Amino acid sequence: MIVLSITAAKDKSMELFINDKVTIRELQQQFSSEFPYLKIEFFDIPPTMDGLPKSHMYPNHKTLGTCRKIHNEGTLQITPGDTVESLEITLWKNFGLSSEVFRRSGNLWIETTLSDSWTLKRQNDEGKAFSNTLNRKGDEPEDPTDRDKWQ
Repeated sequence: MIVLSITAAKDKSMELFINDKVTIRELQQQFSSEFPYLKIEFFDIPPTMDGLPKSHMYPNHKTLGTCRKIHNEGTLQITPGDTVESLEITLWKNFGLSSEVFRRSGNLWIETTLSDSWTLKRQNDEGKAFSNTLNRKGDEPEDPTDRDKWQ
């Protein structure tokens, strides 16, 4: 079992528990409990700088064991000061998980590939700012596992 910390930041951290039995949905819910305007998706091809096509996205009922070749088990500690890029690289290098973080923008989820150098906090704050108009109308927050509203 490995315990990884992306940074040594003293910000409040969260933990993602990664093992072969955890489903993508469970990992998404853990992540979104700390960052409600972000979501994380997993893909069956290696990460690229240009983002990953939706056609290669794993269904969220799959277990992590079926989605990766590196079967390390461990706890990944994440802080709001960590960048999207560092999270995605750590998931790939240490757990064999090809991932992409998305940010809520109104009622859509957008890829963060052009802003991967931003911190998770900044991404989440941006998502909140762009989504406040909908919330004022009384709409419920989007389900982070909803895949039909993706750009």
